[in-house]
Amino acid sequence: MRFSVVNLGCKVNRVESDSYEAALAAAGAAPAPLPEADVIIVNTCTVTGEAEKKTRKAVRGALNRNPQARVIVTGCAAAIAPDAFASMSERVRVVPKAGMDAVLADIGAELDGAAACQIGASRARRGVKVQDGCDNACTYCIVHVARSRARSMSAQQVMRECAELARTGVREIVLTGINLGTYRDGVLDLAALLVQLMDATAHLVDDAGRPCRFRISSVEPGDVDDALIDVLASAEGRVCRHLHLPLQSGSSAVLRQMARPYDSAGFADTVARIVRAVPTISLSTDAIAGFPGETDADFEQTMQLVRAVGFSKVHVFPYSERKGTPAAARADQVPFEVRAQRARALRQLSDELREADFLARCGRIERCVVAERGRARTESYHEVRADGSLAEGSFADIELVRDGRLPDTGA
Repeated sequence: MRFSVVNLGCKVNRVESDSYEAALAAAGAAPAPLPEADVIIVNTCTVTGEAEKKTRKAVRGALNRNPQARVIVTGCAAAIAPDAFASMSERVRVVPKAGMDAVLADIGAELDGAAACQIGASRARRGVKVQDGCDNACTYCIVHVARSRARSMSAQQVMRECAELARTGVREIVLTGINLGTYRDGVLDLAALLVQLMDATAHLVDDAGRPCRFRISSVEPGDVDDALIDVLASAEGRVCRHLHLPLQSGSSAVLRQMARPYDSAGFADTVARIVRAVPTISLSTDAIAGFPGETDADFEQTMQLVRAVGFSKVHVFPYSERKGTPAAARADQVPFEVRAQRARALRQLSDELREADFLARCGRIERCVVAERGRARTESYHEVRADGSLAEGSFADIELVRDGRLPDTGA
């Protein structure tokens, strides 16, 4: 049996898709290009209206490009509108995320006795999902409906998975979650989990005696407490000195309308606390351009705050109406051309800040993970040239130089 997995959306989806691939390969199925697969899994996204359109296009594309395969549709968009996907074809089976283990087990039963297949999972950087769901209800977002309430994986489960990855040679483990900063296992929070993970993997070292490192994929500003900052400051790079802090808007008025639990001054104060403790920190963010009711003055406040923080990267999203959210029902939608114009301005600023951040780091040596021959990811989350003789998945201490930065792959 041959399979293909189509992934859409966030890093949590990517980790889940990787787990589907691993389970099928372990059962004896072989990965194949989409037109040649017997089973296609589409892991969907619904974070914006545009993401929903791309998801439906991906399912239709799978059906059209492969007229025989079974198509399993799962993920956030499938949770919100299962009938829309089921009606596309009798070959489509819509499966909630919670039901995927059973479906994969059924496929494995069909392959009873087949030898496990090896898939080329990266030894450089791997994601581990430690949290799912969200208790917030931002007015532009429907993910809290698709993913349900916040919940966390047990620390023992997370430590077992991370230790196994480190044992197999994975150098950077990325902790992911829908609202990662809410991680809790009893009294154990994200900071305490990181400490335990470092302890549990300290003896699993490479040939140079270096243990793996951990990266926090994204954390809400309000979840960055003193304990987490202390871990970043004291871990000596075993927890990457990089945080992705979603801003969304630099206007306090817009943040209130988004139902974000902070204002612009609070966000700036959080950044200041982090930078005081970790002066070499690299900070990236998300920003939405053209939220309903956003004025020119509101947008200028976003530009000013982004510039003042000096983010190393800004993921820019022109506002996209997501049906079923309060923001989509508002009458004061910003014209599409204005959204696009503001998004272009933010992206230009992001490019300028990214270049400035890298240039400020030139002359320093950063520990990097070689993602592929000749290409490595720095602790500060830049992609740089690496010696072509360095093996994929290895650590390399690289001095950053002006012409050493490479275009981001987005991995």
